Amino acid sequence: MKLQIQSLSYFGAVLVIFGAWTRPALGDQQQQAFSFQVQKADVAKAGKLAGELTSLSPRVNRDEAKLLADCAFATVTKLRREYRMFGTPIFNNFLIYHGLRKRGYCYQWSEDLLIAIDALRLKSLELHWGEYDPNTWRENNCIVVTAKGQPFNRGIMLECWRHLGHLYFGPVASDWETYVENSSYAHRVLAKSAASNARQPYGGTSPSDRRTSGANHGVPFHKSVVASGKSRD
Repeated sequence: MKLQIQSLSYFGAVLVIFGAWTRPALGDQQQQAFSFQVQKADVAKAGKLAGELTSLSPRVNRDEAKLLADCAFATVTKLRREYRMFGTPIFNNFLIYHGLRKRGYCYQWSEDLLIAIDALRLKSLELHWGEYDPNTWRENNCIVVTAKGQPFNRGIMLECWRHLGHLYFGPVASDWETYVENSSYAHRVLAKSAASNARQPYGGTSPSDRRTSGANHGVPFHKSVVASGKSRD
C-alpha cells in the first residue's frame, strides 16, 4: 500500500512538471500560428506601438502587444494596396462615391482592421469601436485598444483614414477628435464577419472582401442612406 501511494505521488509530480513545461510551449504555438510581414519602414513604428500597448497595464502580455502591433501595420499595408488609395482622404471618398473604388471609407478601414485583430484572440488586450461626431458627415471611426478590463478612454487608438491608409496610433483621450465608444457596433461587425466565415468554411476571403456593415455612416460623398443603427464615415 505504501509503495502504491509513493508511485501515485511520483506520478502526480510528473504530471505537474509536465503541465508547467507544456503550458508555455502551447502559448508559443498559439503565437506562432500568426506571422505578419511588417514593412521595413514600419518596423520601428510597430515596436513603438507594442511598447505603448504594453505600458497600458502590468497585466498586458508583451508577446500579445507585439503580435497586435505587427498585425495592425501588416493589415493596414495590405488594405492600402487593396483599396488603391489615391489623393486625399476626401478625394478617395469621392472616387468610392462614383464607383471608381470599392472601399476606403473610414468605417471600412476600422471594420477590416477590427476583424483582423480580433482573429488573434488575445487574452490581455481588448478591442473597442470608437466614433467621433457620429451620424454627421464629419464622423470618423477608429479602433481603440485597452488592457483587459480598462475603460475606453484609457486606450490607444488605431486610425487609418485621416492619413490615407497609413496607421496612426496614440492615446484616444488626447486626440483632437473626441471619440466615444460604440460597443454594439463592434459586436455587429464581428458577428457579421463570423457569419460570412461560416458560409465559406474553406477560408477564402480577406476582411476587405467581406462587406460586414452596409450600415448608415455619415460620410462625405456617400452614395446612399441605409436604414440601420450606425452612422458612416
